[in-house]
Amino acid sequence: MQASLSATDIACRRGDRLLLRGLSLDLGPGDVLQVSGANGTGKSSLLRILAGLLTPYAGEVHREGAIGLLDEKPALDEHLPLGKALDFWSAIDGRTNPHRPADMADLMDVPVRFLSTGQRKRAALARLDSQRPKIWLLDEPLNGLDRDAIVNVGAMVDVHRRAKGICVLASHQPFPLDDIQVLDLAEYAP
Repeated sequence: MQASLSATDIACRRGDRLLLRGLSLDLGPGDVLQVSGANGTGKSSLLRILAGLLTPYAGEVHREGAIGLLDEKPALDEHLPLGKALDFWSAIDGRTNPHRPADMADLMDVPVRFLSTGQRKRAALARLDSQRPKIWLLDEPLNGLDRDAIVNVGAMVDVHRRAKGICVLASHQPFPLDDIQVLDLAEYAP
């Protein structure tokens, strides 16, 4: 089955505030879309709508393929060493070989609570990659990362799209990948 993600005439309301309206998109295998916009314009809310975690105020979303969402909460047990936290999710996902980034090998015995923001983000990306969802939704995937880690995230997304995956990412930062579509939420402000 080919991955696909489409949204038609989406509107998002948070409380009494309409954040965006009239947003449509149509993504297929290999597409990467960067959602940009000022703080509070609805980037994270849009990703939650696309994931099915938030109901749009108006419009419809259709998706084919498993979805993986990476947001500000990495879903790794703070009290477990990183290796055991990754093993937990591998067991849940039915995988016998958890993905362990080579550059994090020396951190596998360190409790997650002692990892830096960037280290947690990289571990969460490794977890997402090992789940093998066809659609990646990444909320600020570059926050807290150094230059080398940013390049590695770009490479991970490139491998994912070459494997016919879809990636939608919300980021204020330029993403280190050529040939991606950019969607500015300012165009959909009420």
